[in-house]
Amino acid sequence: MLGVGMTSIRKEVLMHSQHARPCSRRRFLGGVTLAGTVGLLGWPPKPVAAEPPPETTTLKLIQTPGVCIAPQYVAEALLQSEGFAEVQYIQKGRVQANQALASGEVHLTMGFVGGSILQVDAGDPIVILSGVHVGCYELFAADHIRVIRDLKGKRVAVTELGSGRHVFCASLLAYIGLDPRKDVQFVTYPAAESMRLFMAGAIDAYQAFAEEVPELRAQQVGHVVLNSTIDRPWSQYFCCTVAGNREFVQQHPVATKRALRAILKAANICALEPDRAAQFLVDKGYARGFDYALETLKALPYDRWREYDPEDTIRFYALRLHEVGMLKSSPQKIIAQGTDWRFLTALKKELKG
Repeated sequence: MLGVGMTSIRKEVLMHSQHARPCSRRRFLGGVTLAGTVGLLGWPPKPVAAEPPPETTTLKLIQTPGVCIAPQYVAEALLQSEGFAEVQYIQKGRVQANQALASGEVHLTMGFVGGSILQVDAGDPIVILSGVHVGCYELFAADHIRVIRDLKGKRVAVTELGSGRHVFCASLLAYIGLDPRKDVQFVTYPAAESMRLFMAGAIDAYQAFAEEVPELRAQQVGHVVLNSTIDRPWSQYFCCTVAGNREFVQQHPVATKRALRAILKAANICALEPDRAAQFLVDKGYARGFDYALETLKALPYDRWREYDPEDTIRFYALRLHEVGMLKSSPQKIIAQGTDWRFLTALKKELKG
């Protein structure tokens, strides 16, 4: 279904994306520099509109592999201007990051929406607050795999079961009618080993993550059977969302709004000043190289947070996972129990371009 005509669809959507993404400098300055970047990207700080100070001046976020959550890092100076005197980035793997959010070890984090949906279904005390951007994942397959359906009975590498890569690929397979629990063989290796095995022909496909894509393309091994940034319907739904620990959100609503505002402004920075944002990531040690970071930031549409409806995203992924038995709850129950859009609704009005 998705494989037929994929190349032409990819070109068509990419052309549309290239014309639709840019926004004006006026819109950017109006939405981003209210709080300023405190010298991060060269704009002078301005005071935040009058509102109560945050209930806590300490904010704990995740530091996890992946340039795609760049807004969470670029937001550091903005968070300080929002009243957070201490911004902590706690190192975790992606699956461990989900656990840290549920336990309250961290307060907020960006991450793949599918993982958050599974957490809500499991009863973890988290709440999804906003979408940020689409994209991140590209599924690379060996030359003998023409379309996604050809993966039936084949070996697909992911870094961890339960990781965003695994859940995304499971959603993708479910969408075309395959059962990810029995129709493919998921194998787990660290990212570097997965890429080596794929290049050596030892596995049939690899669920690649944003900053790995340039290296795989450079090797000219296999081909992309799905690019979630530009291929429909995946390009129409958020990949990364912001989720918070439920208790933190309930007890610190002002802090939650201020933190979310900083992250969304930082997303605008990533969209409009990717070169400066990439250099910041490298300087702070969040990215391994400038070129990889810049290519990732340019590829991901970070300005979609105000345009797409995150509830549609929850419904889409929850349906896919529910259809194959990976999710017990209905999409309606996930939305009712695991989302809180009041902060996003307020910020969309406040941060008009």
